[in-house]
Amino acid sequence: MLPLTNEYGDLPPGVYPATLDEFIQHFGSGSEQRQLVTKRLLHIFALARRTGYLDRLVVFGSYVTNKPAPNDVDIILVMEDNFRVESCPLEAKGLFDHATAQARYGASIFWVRPGLLIGETIDEFVSYWQIKRDGSKRGIVEVISR
Repeated sequence: MLPLTNEYGDLPPGVYPATLDEFIQHFGSGSEQRQLVTKRLLHIFALARRTGYLDRLVVFGSYVTNKPAPNDVDIILVMEDNFRVESCPLEAKGLFDHATAQARYGASIFWVRPGLLIGETIDEFVSYWQIKRDGSKRGIVEVISR
């Protein structure tokens, strides 16, 4: 179960696992803008899964707050080490180019393969995204798909 947001509208610091249903139930309703961003998120999730190499999907930023109208959704796609962009389905390739993803899907998408990391684990990499611009921490959500 996902915790309630704090007095700043953020989840308490931590990486919270949630099923897709739990996640959408918690964050997917409200304003028309939130519902629109939720549809975008679901589309991105479906495309990423269609590659056959999605290991983890982590959501952070204003979408996982109590902000009524987040502008977009911020996502980290953790792909399996044998994933190659050039081999993924054509309809999913735009997910792996930051500018294309922002323009096409209204999402800020970052992606990584564990083998690309130097000197840190994938959990440390994911955990880093809790840090806000002001240096404080907020909670983020990992959507469990397996």
